[in-house]
Amino acid sequence: MIRCGDTHVLCTASIEDRPPPFLKNTGLGWVTAEYGMLPRATHTRGRREAKNGQSGRTQEIQRLIGRSLRAGIDRVALGERQITVDCDVIQADGGTRCASITGGWVALRLAVNALIKAGDVISDPITDHVAAISCGIYAGQPVLDLDYPEDSEAGTDGNFVMTGGGRLIEVQMSAEGATFGRDEMTELMDLADKGVSDLVAAQKKALA
Repeated sequence: MIRCGDTHVLCTASIEDRPPPFLKNTGLGWVTAEYGMLPRATHTRGRREAKNGQSGRTQEIQRLIGRSLRAGIDRVALGERQITVDCDVIQADGGTRCASITGGWVALRLAVNALIKAGDVISDPITDHVAAISCGIYAGQPVLDLDYPEDSEAGTDGNFVMTGGGRLIEVQMSAEGATFGRDEMTELMDLADKGVSDLVAAQKKALA
């Protein structure tokens, strides 16, 4: 369970001893993700997507989570197996995709630890921590880890996915009513650096 303010996400990782069909006999493993929000995770009740099909937002977020987690994995060392990380949002107050990536990595680490303990992998396939944080410009000021009121009114909004070593995996930034300059973008990236560093420290503490 990861809690970032009033955003709470339950993350689990499940191992299958076979890869997806497109990777059969390649020697490569795969990490994928599924993401969903409980009907009353938000201020007003949402419909269950299982009944109505996944929204474009849900599909985009779970692809982002999968891409992000794969960036910290040596797929050869993982071997021909698949790990699916499920991220279920129990309560949402902004930043659910970032919380899912950060908490999902801890679930992935625990799953890989089980593989190592069982002797199913020769070397550790996890190459680095992966964490994500939102940043934005709210009321003219750079803000880290936007909550829902800040996110809905931010002039600039961004999500930063990074490794524990400070390497960028993905950056999503957009002007939400006001354009931004390169200096502001750099300021937000500096904020994200600090935020991810704090999140990696929290991941290490949770695993300890």
